[in-house]
Amino acid sequence: MKTQHVHVAGAPDLVIRSLLDNQQYADPLGEAAALGISEASWPLFGLVWPSAQKLADLMQGWELGTQRILEIGCGLGLASLVIQRREGNITASDCHPLTAGFLAANVALNALPPLPYLTGNWGHTNPGLGEFDLIIGSDVLYERDQPLTLAAFIALHAAPAAQVIIIDPNRGNRSLFHRQMALLGFTLNESMIEAPLWDGTPYRGRLLHYQRSLPPASLC
Repeated sequence: MKTQHVHVAGAPDLVIRSLLDNQQYADPLGEAAALGISEASWPLFGLVWPSAQKLADLMQGWELGTQRILEIGCGLGLASLVIQRREGNITASDCHPLTAGFLAANVALNALPPLPYLTGNWGHTNPGLGEFDLIIGSDVLYERDQPLTLAAFIALHAAPAAQVIIIDPNRGNRSLFHRQMALLGFTLNESMIEAPLWDGTPYRGRLLHYQRSLPPASLC
């Protein structure tokens, strides 16, 4: 493992414990394999990804209010840590068996109060999650079947009036996701992200902002 400082626009750095690189793998009890996590995808949860940094930057300036917020596929939980530091109502979720431990370590490294974490496997139900006003995620459409499973997961856990924010690094699967979200009643506002990361590393991606409103009350 390694510890690094991750820049957050307009706020102090986050201190983040992560894996050393994308070659690490350790699943002696077969927990990850039982969840369908392959050896190649095993380390993905434990790395600092550019899109996660962009989502964290966005959440630093986002109006949180009293919204109940869920981060899906949180990995190291950069955006969740930012929201927790801002005293927002955030729950982090992921399906990797080591996520909870890394998240707890990063909460402690940043001297934050305990951050709620629940398992969020998009292919399975977790009634304990409940419904959320704002669902956020970064780089969550990297496999072909994810648009369908993720949209179905969002349908279970989005409040009747809700927003969904996805930072996508121009993956090819977002068109199908757009169609699925439209079927769920969400409208899309899509914008390009072309500003480099804080250290000058180039970045190109898209901000996908979906919104669903309550239907107008019927008149008697």
